Amino acid sequence: MSVRHPIIAITGSSGAGTTSVTRTFENIFRREGVDAAIVEGDSFHRYDRVAMKRVMAEAEASGRPHFSHFGDEANLFAELEKLFRDYAESGTGQSRKYLHDEREAAPYQQPPGTFTAWETLPASQVLFYEGLHGGVTTDKVDIAGLVDLLIGVVPVVNLEWIQKIHRDRSTRGYSTEAVTDVILRRMHEYVHYICPQFTRTHINFQRVPVVDTSNPFVARTIPTADESLAVIRFANPKGIDFQYLLSMLHDSFMSRANTLVVPGGKMELAMQLIFTPMIMRLVERRQKALTQH
Repeated sequence: MSVRHPIIAITGSSGAGTTSVTRTFENIFRREGVDAAIVEGDSFHRYDRVAMKRVMAEAEASGRPHFSHFGDEANLFAELEKLFRDYAESGTGQSRKYLHDEREAAPYQQPPGTFTAWETLPASQVLFYEGLHGGVTTDKVDIAGLVDLLIGVVPVVNLEWIQKIHRDRSTRGYSTEAVTDVILRRMHEYVHYICPQFTRTHINFQRVPVVDTSNPFVARTIPTADESLAVIRFANPKGIDFQYLLSMLHDSFMSRANTLVVPGGKMELAMQLIFTPMIMRLVERRQKALTQH
């Protein structure tokens, strides 16, 4: 953690909705004039798309069917930890981009599914990370311990699978069967690398559908925001003005002393109300520390 160079991380599984949360943060940064260096977790995968397919096939052939993007073998945890540590100390560090599609790849004149070269991050007020591993801790790295504001995005698992199936079918052309195979292959590392992060987060957002999602593999549509609730858990509720949030978020209620439940359609507003003052406190602390230094 760093007063002078704060780090914010959004962590969640593939299909959890971290990209939507990132858009909310980008809106806050833009509105409040906060200069953020944005890092995507995919940039710290170990293999590009072609190599990942090859290594995955090799792993399966050698009796390791659980090899996936979720675990340490397929990721550069040490490099991600180094980026966070370097940024916390100096306000900069090394990162790169993963080029998901033709649109992202065109400016670099590279094929989709490849990485750009490593580059030094530009000067910024905060580092913002969005990806799978912002809260990872293993026997070799402690990424979570370097984050000033760690946020988990974790829909109930059936909803997460519905979102992933629909996304991968519509944007990547995968069949339901292919996506199901991915979910099953990743389950071991989901349990060991993804789930434990949510015990380290400062705030968790969990979307809970109020419609039947009993069989996510045959669901025709993703439950809408109005067909869900958002459960917001604060690890440390001290200093959170719950009365203000309840007054601003109509039909919201407290389910526990540290847990606020809001209608799904008001989840983005809840994020704006909760995170704007938190971000501004980090920026103000940074400015004060730099001035004193």
